[in-house]
Amino acid sequence: MTRSFLYWSAFAFCGALSCPPCFAASPQSTSPAPATSPARPANPNALAPAQTKKTKRVWTNDDVSGLRGPVSVVGNSKNLGTGDPDSKADGQYIANTRKELRKLESQLDDTNKQLRDLQDFSEGKTPATSGGYPINKGYNRVPVDQQITSLEDQTRQLRAKIDTLVDEARKKGVEPGDLR
Repeated sequence: MTRSFLYWSAFAFCGALSCPPCFAASPQSTSPAPATSPARPANPNALAPAQTKKTKRVWTNDDVSGLRGPVSVVGNSKNLGTGDPDSKADGQYIANTRKELRKLESQLDDTNKQLRDLQDFSEGKTPATSGGYPINKGYNRVPVDQQITSLEDQTRQLRAKIDTLVDEARKKGVEPGDLR
């Protein structure tokens, strides 16, 4: 009984604390209305709180030059790269993009080599390597035509990634020769 009494008394106490602001704001009041007229503001030009409306400030270039501190710019974060086409990308971005392109191109070369080997195997040609097929790779139960299809899909995906990366770099002002 003690636990439930403490629980319900705490619940009632919290409810009592949260309710007085609700009752104070209600239009139905038990106190009688004052007989005098409502107090007038000291300044007749001052607007009542309900009449005040916050207007937006429009900043011009003249206003920005007089500001102290950084200026926050609001915009769409997805369109950051579509800025000034004459702007140059920084060296770090170019180096990272070049590294990523080389990685994707090496994966594409490996995939193309595997694809050529499987196509040669399916046609009955002898392997291009002098040692034959690698023995340490194991046996693959997936049919050759399905392996070829999956490698062709992987090749398409890698080419799409490369094209996307080159397009993003071009939008950020990277010259095509900088990525080679």
